[in-house]
Amino acid sequence: MSQLPRATRIVPAPEKAQDHIALDYDARFLRRKRLTTAAGLSFLLDLPETVSLTEADALELDDGTIVAVRAAPEPLIEITAPDLARLAWHIGNRHTPCQIEQDRLLIREDHVLAAMLERLGAYLHRIEAPFRPEGGAYGHGRTLGHDHGPEPGHHHHHHD
Repeated sequence: MSQLPRATRIVPAPEKAQDHIALDYDARFLRRKRLTTAAGLSFLLDLPETVSLTEADALELDDGTIVAVRAAPEPLIEITAPDLARLAWHIGNRHTPCQIEQDRLLIREDHVLAAMLERLGAYLHRIEAPFRPEGGAYGHGRTLGHDHGPEPGHHHHHHD
């Protein structure tokens, strides 16, 4: 039985990688997992700590193969309104990941938040798209829970 190739390093995503892997928002938060690329290559991701991968990242396999990370489409709510800043405040007050754009906000499907946003005057449209939310106020990464410091057992990764 042959051993799976391993990825133990995160590197900056090159303009052209040999292959890519598409992961939704939850799946981009990982440490050790068997993954399969778009071309069908299976490998073991084995990082020293849990990280939040972005599309600026790629994984380097032990044979030198570079696998780019892409955000996979997932169910989202597109939010538009005349007063997006106020709606963004309400979403942030609930520590909900949010992708902030010039003319819209995107959150993951959530019927409770959708009802609240509609009551606040938002126009909602359900879509399937890659989700790339803003990072935390103290750098990029996840904003989980109500703690205002780094997450236990998690810190940011840096590129060489």
